Amino acid sequence: MNGSVDEARARVRELLERIAAEAGVDADVEVHEGQDGVVAEYLGDDLGLLIGHHGETIDAIQHLAYRIAVHGDQERKRVTVDAGGYRERRAVALRSAADQAAATALQDHRSVSLEAMSALERKVIHEHLKTRRDIETYSEGQEPARRLVVAPLID
Repeated sequence: MNGSVDEARARVRELLERIAAEAGVDADVEVHEGQDGVVAEYLGDDLGLLIGHHGETIDAIQHLAYRIAVHGDQERKRVTVDAGGYRERRAVALRSAADQAAATALQDHRSVSLEAMSALERKVIHEHLKTRRDIETYSEGQEPARRLVVAPLID
């Protein structure tokens, strides 16, 4: 592993440990190199404060971790931060909501607007539904109220 990635991992670990300590959350931090960048995860029992409502806090921590990881480095790295498997649980819920919205859109022949969500969450749904040939997805509105819309395609 090259020094650049080792340094990025160390900076990310230090940031996440400090955030947990300052928030008063008892959590361990694991950081490793993933397929396309640095992967960090909080491990513990009560991580809700670090996750926040619909992952808003963990998304903000991830953004900070990215900024810290690439600081002074010419090589950009992807940084993913999770807490107790939250991202996968949320992705399962988002894919389920996407499937339900697609079914409703096709059954009712109308567009279905989902709840406001982050760009990361909208991407999960866009990726999940992109192979469908009977619907389309697009985003509308302005942050932080930007929504994903599932619409039937007309033959």
